[in-house]
Amino acid sequence: MNTLVGLLIPFIGTTLGALMVFLIREEMNKKIEKLLLGFASGVMIAASIWSLLIPAIDMAEKQGKIAWIPAALGFLLGIFFLLTLDSIIPHLHLKTDKPEGIKTKLKKTTMLVLAVTLHNIPEGMAVGVLFAGVFTQNSGITLAGAIALSIGIAIQNFPEGAIISMPLKNEGMSKTKAFIYGVLSGIVEPIAAIFTIILTSTVVPILPYILSFAAGAMIYVVVEELIPESQAGEHSNIGTIGVAIGFVVMMILDVALG
Repeated sequence: MNTLVGLLIPFIGTTLGALMVFLIREEMNKKIEKLLLGFASGVMIAASIWSLLIPAIDMAEKQGKIAWIPAALGFLLGIFFLLTLDSIIPHLHLKTDKPEGIKTKLKKTTMLVLAVTLHNIPEGMAVGVLFAGVFTQNSGITLAGAIALSIGIAIQNFPEGAIISMPLKNEGMSKTKAFIYGVLSGIVEPIAAIFTIILTSTVVPILPYILSFAAGAMIYVVVEELIPESQAGEHSNIGTIGVAIGFVVMMILDVALG
């Protein structure tokens, strides 16, 4: 039961964020948007370090491996995996009219949702691999630590849900439909989490690699999309402040609960 709740917490965060489409009449304030994007970046950076890379190194050491090899290899594979998906899946980022990925005739709104969905995959994997670690004896990963990551991801998913739903409404979509699209963009997280648990539980020795893989995928999203968007145009310092706050919040969650 605890596992099911833990897997759903990030999805709930996205859903609550998408609800903002009913509560905010105007377009989201640019400064607030930058702050939220920066905050999400900080949360993901801290989660990658404390919840994923450090446990991967500790676990590899306990398994008698050269501690840094799984962390380094998994991290680079995670970067490459997201880079590949970014190059293949058709999607469109906010504030741009130039689609990325394979050319397609999909609607603009659909490609906007695909962009967020794509970037939710590593977050789902990160949550899933930690819960897989909880099930594994002598992994050093605690249920409290896994829940802490779920809460941290949920906190950063809240603004993400709002940031995707609000522009969809401004594109002429109804509030209800924009909300549904925002929710659907987050459903990939529990799916990715369950898939990762199934994969990792059958091949326990690869757990350090999967932890690092999820970290690399998350850092790709931060460097490729979130930080550039938070730093674009004026008031870039607000995005930087958001990164600092998000990093500290996630660090405290992981250290206090983990």
